[in-house]
Amino acid sequence: MIEIKIGEELQKVCPEMTLGCIQAHVKVESSSNDLWQEINSCCDGLKSEIRIEDLASLLRIKDGREVYKKLGKVPSKYRLSSEALIRRVLQGKGVYKINNIVEINNLISLKSKFPIGSYNIANLYSPISLVIGKEGQEYKGIGKELINIENLPVLTDLMGSFGSPTSDSERAMITTDVNEIVMCIFSFSGRTDVNEYLQYGKELLERYANGKNIETKIIGITAD
Repeated sequence: MIEIKIGEELQKVCPEMTLGCIQAHVKVESSSNDLWQEINSCCDGLKSEIRIEDLASLLRIKDGREVYKKLGKVPSKYRLSSEALIRRVLQGKGVYKINNIVEINNLISLKSKFPIGSYNIANLYSPISLVIGKEGQEYKGIGKELINIENLPVLTDLMGSFGSPTSDSERAMITTDVNEIVMCIFSFSGRTDVNEYLQYGKELLERYANGKNIETKIIGITAD
């Protein structure tokens, strides 16, 4: 497993901050009909269970929004990726079709309500830390303009920042030539259910992405 830790400054703001990580060799390709059937079924369930006006009060999203407020970020402007994804589903816009890894990432996020990011190991430089973005920091988001990551929780390696619970950078994005990934579950609510979704992610990677040599790890103030 690539070395990943949570910075002390972020732990002081959010003692419950936890990362669930999956590292695996995979085959990136278009998603199968079976995977899309799982995603569509999950989306139908969300639309029948959640009202869009109640979304921000769901525990895992609420906890993340509270941390963003403490860091000085407006959570309605810098939404958690899980909140943004579920809002899109509830608005009837569906889920973007990218590739099987991105879709697996999104399916876990839809089910768990945790923000999740998947990254190309080949473009990362160990060690990795989840820290608070510094003043003036920004990066080119995937399919977006420059994103202001100042005061956001951000994943950073020796080359700079590349991911966050809001939006990831282009540097480590998942493309068809990727063969090894690390997937990160961001929990602002402690370790509860993180391992369950790590195991679910492992099963999905094996089933839909020819996942091999899969390792999982939980990182937080009470785990290493």
